[in-house]
Amino acid sequence: MSGNQSSVSAPNAHQLSSNVDQAWSDGRKDRRDKNRLAALDAALELFAENVDPSPEAVAARSGLSLRSIYRYFSDRDGLMLAAIERQNEVARPMLRIHGFGLGDLELRIDRFVHARMALYEAMGGTGRAARLWVYRNSDIKNHLALTRNVLHDQVAGQFAQEFAAMSRKSRNARLAAIDALCQFESIDNYRIHRAHTLAATRTMLIDALHDLLTITES
Repeated sequence: MSGNQSSVSAPNAHQLSSNVDQAWSDGRKDRRDKNRLAALDAALELFAENVDPSPEAVAARSGLSLRSIYRYFSDRDGLMLAAIERQNEVARPMLRIHGFGLGDLELRIDRFVHARMALYEAMGGTGRAARLWVYRNSDIKNHLALTRNVLHDQVAGQFAQEFAAMSRKSRNARLAAIDALCQFESIDNYRIHRAHTLAATRTMLIDALHDLLTITES
């Protein structure tokens, strides 16, 4: 080899062994992450059918062994918390409302109700599970409280123009009424207990919000 040519040395046995070990470790981690997500997605599917699925049911739905479930999650509480966190992560983009706080009242009401109903359809089962577990797990309780606060603040921001024109007493009362009306528990009442269709629920929410936001103050 001429003096101006660079040489590339072949990897030695130690380097080859390290590369194999790293590839094996990465492969195991990928499988572990994939299986863990499969378990969480199975739990989320089950929430729509049963708000308190057992680890055995999650294992059967995900195609994993029960032993694997307990390998990825320390206990049932850990599985439920991780599933709720997974749903929050997936649904986070749905919290955004296009043109937030902009446009006339009719448009803002329509956008708000559309966004809230889409979020409910995506997270309704998880919300019911969280409300069941709220007394069993403080972390789930904190997650639920955070979600409720975000939904409350969304109401305040989307209709800030109308609230700004009201007296403090009226503003507080109507904000509280709209917030309660549009939380998942209330939508459950429409959709599950009263068996209203999605379209009927949407129409009733739009009408109620319009009345609460346009009543002339005395």
